Amino acid sequence: MSELGFVRSPQQSTIAILQRLSDMGLLVGTLWLSVWLTVYPWSEQYSVAALGGALLYFFLSEINGMYASWRGASFLYELKCVIWTWFWVIQAFLLVAFVTKLSTEYSRQAMLTWFVLAPVTIGLWRWLILVLLRNLRFFGFNIRRVAIFGAGDLGRRLMQTIHSNSWMGLEVVGFYDDKLKPDTQLDSVPVLGDLASLIEDGKNGRLERIYIALPLCAEKRIKDILSALADTAVTVYMVPDMFVFELLHSRWQNIGGLPVISIYGTPLHGLGGLLKRVEDVILGLLILVIIALPMLIIGLGVKLSSPGPILFKQRRYGLGGENILVWKFRTLNVCEDGDNSFTPVSADDHRITKFGNFLRRTSLDEFPQFINVLQGQMSVVGPRPHPIKLNEDFRGRVPKYMLRHVVKPGITGWAQINGFRGETDTLEKMENRIDYDLYYIENWSLWFDIKIIILTVFKGFVN
Repeated sequence: MSELGFVRSPQQSTIAILQRLSDMGLLVGTLWLSVWLTVYPWSEQYSVAALGGALLYFFLSEINGMYASWRGASFLYELKCVIWTWFWVIQAFLLVAFVTKLSTEYSRQAMLTWFVLAPVTIGLWRWLILVLLRNLRFFGFNIRRVAIFGAGDLGRRLMQTIHSNSWMGLEVVGFYDDKLKPDTQLDSVPVLGDLASLIEDGKNGRLERIYIALPLCAEKRIKDILSALADTAVTVYMVPDMFVFELLHSRWQNIGGLPVISIYGTPLHGLGGLLKRVEDVILGLLILVIIALPMLIIGLGVKLSSPGPILFKQRRYGLGGENILVWKFRTLNVCEDGDNSFTPVSADDHRITKFGNFLRRTSLDEFPQFINVLQGQMSVVGPRPHPIKLNEDFRGRVPKYMLRHVVKPGITGWAQINGFRGETDTLEKMENRIDYDLYYIENWSLWFDIKIIILTVFKGFVN
């Protein structure tokens, strides 16, 4: 996104000032409350900590753009920025305490309470401000008048998005387009004129934002428009024509100062990947402790019910399409590795043992895969791994099939709790499963994982 000529409205300036003051006040207030709750007397050391923490948080927030306009951004993203900024404040405190040996002069209980209470309080305060602003915008206050240059598919899609998200407080006053006559109505929004009219209205203060919504092929035209709009004081945005591509977790990046956008990506880089791994290790260990005895009983049942090994390893695709060996309780009277010798298992397959049939219907045969989780080859939640031959059969028939491998495969997943588990004997079933897998990747969060785990307990173990 490109922005020319930043104009800060009086409302935005007032809100930004209030946010700065409220953040610093809340940081000082939550430390006082934390000390009071632990029945320790307030001392000069706590005053220094409160002032230092508030100033450092303010400095980092300025760098991270926490006091810029968040109009149009989701609250979860804003909360993530608050937590991330406070995380680095905590790291600074810990470093100073380690170097200066001052930790003995502070109550650990009070400081720990402050470390938890501060971001919760700031997040709640920002949420209340967001709710207040959305209600004000619903009644016509704090509205920004915007224009869209380009009345094609991209421009109309942008207009529909703004109209369907009225909480953003944006009002589309009209389209500007050189190819359409003025007063033409497009979905009840008028065409107000051409580029010359747009520049004139921008200079006269009739517009607060301009969105350029032209296709990528109109590069020269876009340059001319940007050059012309540089003579106004209106905030200008470029709307990339990225929806022509089917994006997967796209995001802006920077390479040596050059902005780029990822088309197909994974949410599990950096902090997301670390959180996911911590989640897998903690849940994997906890669940293995809980299911240790049932696994011993299941293993005994497999051994007594049919000749052959208790466990077997089947080759599957893991992260990045690399081969991994997935552990399972044996449910068939054969042990196929999932490569060329693999034959899909049907509901009435004669190779399934009687005890194996019970295990497959209840998904108990998947228990050993928690070992794969601790090994780092799988996650507790993610797209279910398919046998290699199944991958090769469908990767050329189902669009974006291999994109499910941009994250680790999981023991349970969004597709499984929505009914797409077990046999995939038709192309439609596989397409539906992939749609759910890609939805999970695009919308991944720790809360989403927790939701899937809870739903698995109630509906994921049986058909």
